[in-house]
Amino acid sequence: MTVTVLFFAHYQDIAGGREQARPLPDGATVADLAALLAREDPRLEGLLSYARVAVNADYADAATMLRDGDEVALMPPMSGGTPLIELTQAPIDLLAVSRRVEASGCGAVVTFAGTVRDNALGNRVLYLEYEAHPPLAQKELARIAAEAEGRWGVAVAVTHRLGRLEIGECSVAVAVAAPHREEAFEACRWVMDTLKARVPIWKKEYFEGGAHWIEGPAAVPSSPAPPESGAGRAKEKTPAP
Repeated sequence: MTVTVLFFAHYQDIAGGREQARPLPDGATVADLAALLAREDPRLEGLLSYARVAVNADYADAATMLRDGDEVALMPPMSGGTPLIELTQAPIDLLAVSRRVEASGCGAVVTFAGTVRDNALGNRVLYLEYEAHPPLAQKELARIAAEAEGRWGVAVAVTHRLGRLEIGECSVAVAVAAPHREEAFEACRWVMDTLKARVPIWKKEYFEGGAHWIEGPAAVPSSPAPPESGAGRAKEKTPAP
């Protein structure tokens, strides 16, 4: 299939023109297109962590499926700024998240990146899946950021991944900018701790022999087991409160 890519602002300078046709395999997504563009020009690396994307004049995310004849617009942040709160299925660019809060009046920018580890509760983790109630999650993340900004006088940006994540991938990134480092460190820790307690995002851990949802202090078994799991079922454990 072939899609038409529209480049706006400085993306147009990188691409050498406003409009280009791009062949893609059937079933390709916005994320596949972004990866293709990054391979062609490294200046477009991490595109989906920074740009807004529209498909046929409707905003789209990384997982949006493309079809033959689609028009895909790539748009950098408008003059009003870039979104500080984001849920995404695309890989997280920690540097891009940090840049959203950088300002000449801030002498400190503290970032936190949560990554997928290969073990939990005595099991060897194969991969994770994150699920959310997106409208509520967006609103609660915005409330938390506003509370931190009011309490410490900082600027806050948060990006959280959804969908499947492999071992070592970044699941959540928090960036906090402040005039001084003390406020930046305190606010960053508070935002991350509060996010875990209040935002409707759930983690499902797949391990050798099974899977479970992490719901509060409990690990709730889930079935069926993933294809990657072994023949035996790993022993379930419940984390201490």
